[in-house]
Amino acid sequence: MISTRWLEKRKPYWSRLEQLVDRSGRRGVGSLDHHELRELGLLYRQTASDLAAVREDVTSRQLAFYLNQLLGRAHNLIYMGHRQKLGGLLRFYTETYPRIFRETLPQTLLAFALFAVAAVAACAVTLRDPAFAHRLLGAQMMETIERREMWTHSIVSVKPLAASGIMTNNLAVTFATFALGITAGLGTIWMMVFNGVLIGVIGAATWRAGMAGQLWSFVAPHGVLELPAIFIAGGAGLEIARGLLFPGLLPRRDSLALAGGRAAQLLLGTVPMLIVAGVIEGFLSPSNLAPHLKFLFAAVLFSLLLAYLHRAPRPHPA
Repeated sequence: MISTRWLEKRKPYWSRLEQLVDRSGRRGVGSLDHHELRELGLLYRQTASDLAAVREDVTSRQLAFYLNQLLGRAHNLIYMGHRQKLGGLLRFYTETYPRIFRETLPQTLLAFALFAVAAVAACAVTLRDPAFAHRLLGAQMMETIERREMWTHSIVSVKPLAASGIMTNNLAVTFATFALGITAGLGTIWMMVFNGVLIGVIGAATWRAGMAGQLWSFVAPHGVLELPAIFIAGGAGLEIARGLLFPGLLPRRDSLALAGGRAAQLLLGTVPMLIVAGVIEGFLSPSNLAPHLKFLFAAVLFSLLLAYLHRAPRPHPA
């Protein structure tokens, strides 16, 4: 196990490397003089050696991630020597984001579990007590369901406007789920449970009305992107809570900053998913396309999403 004495001895070097990297990131590597460039290279090699030692200690996972992230930023400066623009953005979405997703998968799975348990419980309560749906959904929506009408018909007549509104709403929910992680995760947990209860009640109410097929053929095409995006945002919020509550060997402030950075990257990756989901929900989901084709489309889209999130990283040149 890594000793506190060793950590205190090495931290100033890591801080200095981070300082040089931050300055170069803002003003370019040209802002460093000859002495600082040599120092950057030396600190990079020393930190790489430190990372190898830290990885031997299974209790220092958080510290290992911090050093790995710092080395990645320093590597880009040393071997590229210029600011990353479009190439850096493409690299983030094709390489960095899938890796961050896999590293934080336990938090995303926990967010999904909270949602799923709440949905199943709410569905069971609604099937046992139909009045529960009336109290939660309101009289107007329940009257629409009882007439066996979908409440999404209005989307069809104003597709572009509806798609824009849907995207805005989904982004707002996702950002709120992420940001509430700072409440030690309580706000994020509430958002996941509330959304799970809502989908469970709607599912049970439409099933009782004989509208289950209509509901899920509407939800499936966009839901295979929208729901995973919400789960990932929930995982991002729980990642913030983990950094706040369980700092490990790092000072709590540093642990929170590190977890917050990783959570922000998770959230950034959900934006394209929500934009695409909003377009689908505005145009395809409420259309008259045959239900089996909607489900087929959803299956293909979800398979592509899984393949992307679990794609093997490209080996970097030595």
